[in-house]
Amino acid sequence: MTHPRDHHHPPARPDRGAQTREAHKVTLIGAVIDFVVGVAKMVAGFMVGSAALVADGIHSFSDILTDLFVLAATHFGRQAPDSNHPYGHGRIETLATLWLGSVLIFLAGGIAWASVTRLVSGEPIPAPGIWAIGIAVLALGAKEWIFRYTMRVARRVNSRLLEANAWHSRSDALSTVVVLVGLVAAQFGAGWMDAVAAILVGLMVGRVGGRLLWESSQELIDTALPERERDEMQALAEQVPGVRGVHDLRTRTLGSQVLLDLHIVVPPRVTVSEAHEIGNAVSRRLREALPALADVTFHIDPEDDAGETEHSLRPGLPLRDDVEGRLDEIWRHVPVWHARVALDLHYLENQVDVSIYVETLPEGQSLDQAIEELRDACRDLDWIGRLRVWQGPGRGQDSTPSNREGA
Repeated sequence: MTHPRDHHHPPARPDRGAQTREAHKVTLIGAVIDFVVGVAKMVAGFMVGSAALVADGIHSFSDILTDLFVLAATHFGRQAPDSNHPYGHGRIETLATLWLGSVLIFLAGGIAWASVTRLVSGEPIPAPGIWAIGIAVLALGAKEWIFRYTMRVARRVNSRLLEANAWHSRSDALSTVVVLVGLVAAQFGAGWMDAVAAILVGLMVGRVGGRLLWESSQELIDTALPERERDEMQALAEQVPGVRGVHDLRTRTLGSQVLLDLHIVVPPRVTVSEAHEIGNAVSRRLREALPALADVTFHIDPEDDAGETEHSLRPGLPLRDDVEGRLDEIWRHVPVWHARVALDLHYLENQVDVSIYVETLPEGQSLDQAIEELRDACRDLDWIGRLRVWQGPGRGQDSTPSNREGA
């Protein structure tokens, strides 16, 4: 696991503090507009005796509570990770989006039910007058503007919660359309149009709420990014020099952030540090191309084991201490073993390849003789793969034990 940073060419990362401030700003502006619009609707509704305008004013006041909720959610949801929340607090925004989606569906049902009841009962609506219609038009314009403004900010900071709040504002604007249609129709004696329009608006608002509920629930169950985006990530990773393959690439979202896990196949005999730096290079390239990528966890594989049983579920091979202890037992009479200055182990193809480094060979012994002695003594160890003896810089000889001949 790593979270590397390129100290020479750091990828541009989103300023989360600036994003949070922008989200707070647009939400506060929306709250002020909701207050002014709500007061205007209720005053006008009481003065002309329009129950629809009064109800729409109450709807606008309910938006203020939603705005306060969004302020709290964006504040806490975009806080930095801590010891109890190592992946951050993005799910707070997800839960808040679920709540707002539920509110939209509830409002849609209320609008549709009230409209059906009014349509069935044939309740008369008095003529409201031109100035009441004018207030409804101004309220509609204000709510439509705050919807578009909030939606632009939501897309810029990649916040589903702000997007949900924008649609909540749009639902208020649509309910104002319903009221406006009803007021105009009542002015001309056709009050029933108000109920029909309200039913249609209720269906539209309910559809938006359902979409928000669906998208948020998909995030809660760690649904992967679309296949096209995952393929782009894999292609980017495979372009990095030293990468022989990528598999088990997994993605999920956390609020406005994307989390990625992947396995990177590298040449089997590179050093640990080189393999790790190859992984760092993959992480850098992905972060540069995908600003929403907040966390990259990579696993280095010396061979491609895609589709195979996870290594931790297989019988394990002996580790260095056990390997050296066993080899000490069987090679105690082999001079080259005691002349070693270093020992490398490579775990490949479910076996252990052994490389022995010596500065000088024991007197009177050649590389071929040394390898023959080693090979003869370890024939019964089926977990040993290739044997190599390296003498001095630039010289080497390798061998394959008899039970791995031709491998």
